[in-house]
Amino acid sequence: MEIGAYSFGDTPLDPDGSPRSTAEGIRNLFDAIVTADRAGLDYFGIGEHHTVSMPASSPGAVIAAAAAATSQIILGSAASIISTDDPVRVFQQLATADAISGGGRVEITAGRGSSVETFPLFGYDLADYDRLYAEKLDLLMTINESPTETVSWSGTVRPTLDELAVVPRPVAGRLPIWLATGGNAASSARAGKLGLPVSYGIIGGEPHRFAPLTELYRRSAAQAGHTENIKVSVATFGLVAPTKQEALDRFYPGWHNLNVEMGRLRGWGAPDRRQYLAQSHAPGAYYVGDPDDVAERIVHLHGYLGHMRHFLQGDLGGLPHEHLLESLTLLATEVKPRVARLLAAK
Repeated sequence: MEIGAYSFGDTPLDPDGSPRSTAEGIRNLFDAIVTADRAGLDYFGIGEHHTVSMPASSPGAVIAAAAAATSQIILGSAASIISTDDPVRVFQQLATADAISGGGRVEITAGRGSSVETFPLFGYDLADYDRLYAEKLDLLMTINESPTETVSWSGTVRPTLDELAVVPRPVAGRLPIWLATGGNAASSARAGKLGLPVSYGIIGGEPHRFAPLTELYRRSAAQAGHTENIKVSVATFGLVAPTKQEALDRFYPGWHNLNVEMGRLRGWGAPDRRQYLAQSHAPGAYYVGDPDDVAERIVHLHGYLGHMRHFLQGDLGGLPHEHLLESLTLLATEVKPRVARLLAAK
C-alpha cells in the first residue's frame, strides 16, 4: 500500500483570519513536498484550484519544481482539470517534469474538477461539461499512447492535430494516466473500459460505500479485456498528530474555514462541529487521528476497496504549516509501517 498526501495549496492566515499572500501558500506547498520526500512518503499529488484560499492553479509548474528537489517520491496532478485546459500543454508540462525527475516519478490524474471556477476563467460553457471532458481525455490518451513524437487527432473542442510534434516525450515513452472521480458510476465504468487506473476523491459519508463503484470499475475493465494497470487509489481529508485529540483540535479550524467559504460559494449550510466529529471517527471519511487510528482505518477501508494507494489532504483553511509538516512526517514514519504490518497480518 502506498501512503501519500495531496494539496491544492493553502494560503496562510493572519491571526485575525485575513489571508496572507498566495505566493507564500505555494512556497509552503513546495516545502511540504520536499519534507514528504525526505521522510519517505510514497506519493504527493498537486490538485488544481483557482481560489484565493487554494492557489495551486498550475500543478505542472509545482511538479516540475518538486521533481528537481526530490529523489524518491512519486509526483502527480491530483487532478488536472482537463475539461478547461489543453491536454497538449498538460502532457508537455508533466513530460517535462518527468524528464527533470530522471523518469518514472511523474503521473497525470485527469479530472473534471469539483468546482466550476475554471469555466468562466478560461472562457468555456458549462453546458459543454461532458463533451469537453470526453474529447479532451481521448486527446490526452492519444498523445500518451503515440509511439513517436508526432500526433494526429480530431474532435470538436479544439483544433485538429495533423502529424504535429508533441514534445518532450516522457523518459519511458508514456506517463501513467489516472482517471479521477468523486463517485460517479459512469466515471468508474469509463475508467474500466479505457483500462485506466481510477482515483476516488472521498470527502464525506462512509468511504466503504464506494465498494460497489470499485466492483463496477473492475467488472468494466474485465469486460473490456483489460487485465493490467487496473488499480484503485483513494484521496481523503486527513491529518495525523501524536494523539487523536491533538489531530481533532488542529484540523477543525481549517475544516470550519473551508466549509464557511464553500457555503458562501456553493450555498452549503453552516458547518456543524458535530458533523465534523462524526466524520473524524470510524466509519467517517476524515482520517484525522494518531498513527494507530489512521493506519487501522486505512486498512479497514482496504478490506472493502482493495486500493493500492491512500493519500490525505491536511492543509486546508489556513492550517499552521508546522502541523502539516508533522503530519507528513508521521504519515511516512509511523502510519506507513503500521499499514504494512496490518496488511501483512491479514
